Amino acid sequence: MYPKNLKYTKEHEWVDLETKKVGITYFAQESLGDVVFVELPEIGTELEVGDTIGVVESVKAVSDIYAPVSGKVVAVNEELLDSPELINQDPYGKGWIIEMEITGGEDELLDAAEYQKLVEEEK
Repeated sequence: MYPKNLKYTKEHEWVDLETKKVGITYFAQESLGDVVFVELPEIGTELEVGDTIGVVESVKAVSDIYAPVSGKVVAVNEELLDSPELINQDPYGKGWIIEMEITGGEDELLDAAEYQKLVEEEK
């Protein structure tokens, strides 16, 4: 459910430190329900840990997405503009949201086991 190669935030974002891709977790997309719209940042946007990246809108709620690490946005998943449901269908694959040039903040991230424990406490 929570891939071991990823790092996680308490706000339910994930980051792959190898590919530098960022998205929301399975738990987050499941809690939101069917995603109908995604707002993406501009390429080149500088982010600090906790800054708002964009917005995910579902049939249930509108939720901000937060930067799990500091850095610069180098790519956005434009497929989400036409197919926001990719976040529900494949949150760790085709549902990635941005790719970053990471400059810091990795020390604050949770590993898969820590994140799993957090999710169990929140249920």
